[in-house]
Amino acid sequence: MSKFVFIYHAPQTPAEATPPTAEELEQVMGAWTAWSEKVGSGMVDFGTPLAGGVRVTPHGTAPSTNDVVGYTIIEAADADAALALAQAHPHLNMPGGCAIEIHEAQAIPGM
Repeated sequence: MSKFVFIYHAPQTPAEATPPTAEELEQVMGAWTAWSEKVGSGMVDFGTPLAGGVRVTPHGTAPSTNDVVGYTIIEAADADAALALAQAHPHLNMPGGCAIEIHEAQAIPGM
């Protein structure tokens, strides 16, 4: 099994979006919970929404201009299995052109 990091992209953070009604929130969280159950024991870290990113370089800091809004870490048999889980993810149904990046966590030699 390998670990994969799902990085969620959206045009605005959850904090910037119009607050959902109780019914909308229940529907969205129900879809995320159902997806989580599909991942099953491969769920390493469900993740959380992200906001207020800062880009750090050798020359200083600046607000992040990336549209990163959250993450999840899973274990899957291979990249194809991780891709299949991402393609069925409810984040892709969010408004505004949402996307998911998948990155395989690599072992650090000697650690």
